[in-house]
Amino acid sequence: MPLPETPDSRPLAGILWMLAAGLSFVVMTALVKSMGQGMHPIQSAFLRYLLGIVFVLPALRSLLAARLTRRHWTMFGLRGAIHAVGVMLWFFAMTRIPLAEVTAMNYLTPVYVSLGAALFLGETLAARRITAIFVALIGAAIILRPGFREISPGHLAMLGTTLTLGGSYLLAKAAVEDLSPAVVVAHLSIWVTVAMIPFAVAVWQTPSWQQLGVLFAIASFATAGHYFMTLALKAAPVAVTQPVTFLQLIWATLLGALVFGEGVDIWVVAGGTLILASVSFITWREAVLKRRPITPPSIAPKL
Repeated sequence: MPLPETPDSRPLAGILWMLAAGLSFVVMTALVKSMGQGMHPIQSAFLRYLLGIVFVLPALRSLLAARLTRRHWTMFGLRGAIHAVGVMLWFFAMTRIPLAEVTAMNYLTPVYVSLGAALFLGETLAARRITAIFVALIGAAIILRPGFREISPGHLAMLGTTLTLGGSYLLAKAAVEDLSPAVVVAHLSIWVTVAMIPFAVAVWQTPSWQQLGVLFAIASFATAGHYFMTLALKAAPVAVTQPVTFLQLIWATLLGALVFGEGVDIWVVAGGTLILASVSFITWREAVLKRRPITPPSIAPKL
C-alpha cells in the first residue's frame, strides 16, 4: 500500500533536512562526549539548558500571550522534572559508554512512547504493532547482551533516559492539543533548567571559558537539529523521513572509532538496526492508516 502524501509533499527536501538534523544531533553528542570527565555530567546538563535559553527568546511574545490553566502548569512542571532526569542520565551515559551504544539505545524512546500511548492515551495496540515492539526489545537485548557482558551503569542510565524522554514526549503530545509548539518547547527549556538547579549546585565547580563555549555549541547544535527536523517533517511525511535517522548510528559509530578510539561493535549496529526498523514500521502503519501519529520520529525527543 503506498504512503499517503500531502499535496505539497517534497520527499527529497524532507530527506535532506532530516540528514541535516541527524548530523546536527551527532555533532552535539560528540561535543558532549569530548567534555569527558572534565565537568560533572549534571553540571554539564544544567549549563547546556541554561545557555540554551537564549534560543527561547524569539518565542517570548507567544509565551507571555499564552493563556495557561492549572492543568497546563501541572503538565509543564511534571514534564520539566521528568525531562530533567532524562537529560542528567543522558549526560552521565555519555561519559560511560560508546557513542554508538548511546545512539542505538536512544532509538528505544519511540517504542516506549508507543507503549505509553496505548496505556495512557487510548491508542490501540494491534498485533502488528505488538510484534514491532517485541522486535525492538529484541534489538535492545542484542545491544545489552545480558549474561554475555557486563551491563554498566551507563547502559542503565540510557535505559532510564529513553523511558523518561518517552514520558516527556507523551506529556508534550497532551500539551500541544491546545497550545502552540513554540510555547510547549519554551516552557520545557525553562522548567528543565529550574528543575536541575539544586542538582547542579550540589556538584558545582567553576567552569572555564572553553567549557562554556563547548556547552553553548552543544545547545546551538541541539537547537539547529530540532529546527531542521521540523523543516523535514513539514516537507515530507514522517514515514519518508524516519528511515534516514538510521544514518545517525553509522555516523556515531564512525565518530566513536575515528575520534574517540572506540571499537566498532557489530552487535550494537545490529541491535540498533532492529530497533529502528520496528520504529519505522510503526510509523509507516500510522501513515497508511491515515491517523494522527503517536509514535514520534526517533530523533524528536532529543536533548
